[in-house]
Amino acid sequence: MKPTKGMTLLEVIVALAVFSIAAVAVTKSLGEQMANMPILEQRTLAQWVASNQMVEARLTSEFPDIGQKEGRVELAGKEWYWRQNVVKTTDDKFRQIRISVSDDERYTRIQAQLSSYVHQK
Repeated sequence: MKPTKGMTLLEVIVALAVFSIAAVAVTKSLGEQMANMPILEQRTLAQWVASNQMVEARLTSEFPDIGQKEGRVELAGKEWYWRQNVVKTTDDKFRQIRISVSDDERYTRIQAQLSSYVHQK
């Protein structure tokens, strides 16, 4: 008897089952990534706002006063609320600056936080 070339029906069914399981897993993974895109966009924009506020705080020629300042800024067509806390450190010539950014005035959802130190000139 001549050996047959090709696959049996059982082999084809198993191959299709393996392929369908892999396709479902890839589709589910892509769906989850797409669902997370708005969250990642929010966090990225909030981080940019925090970075911009930190640059402003560090570029001022005056040594920052201890305390809290708040403000709002528009970026990418959205209002962002930032809070700057200046904290005394153990060395009087240094201050810590903490920036928190939220998409609401009450700061119930902090989207980004950034911290840095400045030196008295």
